[in-house]
Amino acid sequence: MPAYQSPALNVMVAAARKAGRPLVRDFGELENLQISMKGPADFVTSADKRTEKILIEELSKARPGYGFLGEEGGAVEGKDKTHRFIIDPIDGTTNFMHGIPHFAISIGLEREGHLVAGVIYNPVTDDVFTAEKGHGAYLNNKRLRVAGRKELSSAVIATGLPFLGKEGHARAGAEMAQVMNVTAGIRRFGAASLDLAWVAAGRFDAFWERGLQAWDIAAGIVLVREAGGMATDIDGGANMLADGTVLVANEYLHPQMLKLLKNTGG
Repeated sequence: MPAYQSPALNVMVAAARKAGRPLVRDFGELENLQISMKGPADFVTSADKRTEKILIEELSKARPGYGFLGEEGGAVEGKDKTHRFIIDPIDGTTNFMHGIPHFAISIGLEREGHLVAGVIYNPVTDDVFTAEKGHGAYLNNKRLRVAGRKELSSAVIATGLPFLGKEGHARAGAEMAQVMNVTAGIRRFGAASLDLAWVAAGRFDAFWERGLQAWDIAAGIVLVREAGGMATDIDGGANMLADGTVLVANEYLHPQMLKLLKNTGG
């Protein structure tokens, strides 16, 4: 069991679980919609909106006055200017829509501009990743630690790729080519929150991606740091939420990855 779980984190876990229950039912129904081209996309949009609504209702009930930054609702300032929840109702919507059980609800908590807690919940697998600043990272109450590999040659690295209509394909291709040349493998699973959680759990050795939103990464950054990893933007700074780039790894691989990515054109 976690040595300590604050009331705020309990509230975040409860909200994620409540919002996740209907998503499991939706996920089961998606098979019936695969025959319709339009069906799944509309279905996912309404699932997204409903999930965010449940999260905001549950979190507001327990923490009235806190602000929100969410994928669907954007920024909502609360009476309490020092706290803000950063939420992604379904991270990995393409996976969700295709019946791939790799997506998550992500909730980060910011206090006075600093990320202090995170919950990432995959409702299909019932995996709950939690972390609080100064109190460690956990998966279903089991303590997490980043992997200890020191050489890129034995490392498995996760990334995300820009999809249709997004910029950055050439740079992503160049970066992938560089990383492929020196590592044991690259994985692209399609949900940044879970990529971050899996680095915290030691499953991936590192993860990098560009073109992300704050709600994709807020909770995962807390998890990685509390599991003993390093989290920066791709320039090595602390501007992840604003500039939408992230690089996470252990203390040995992080500087190596940073150097590799900096040396890549595109």
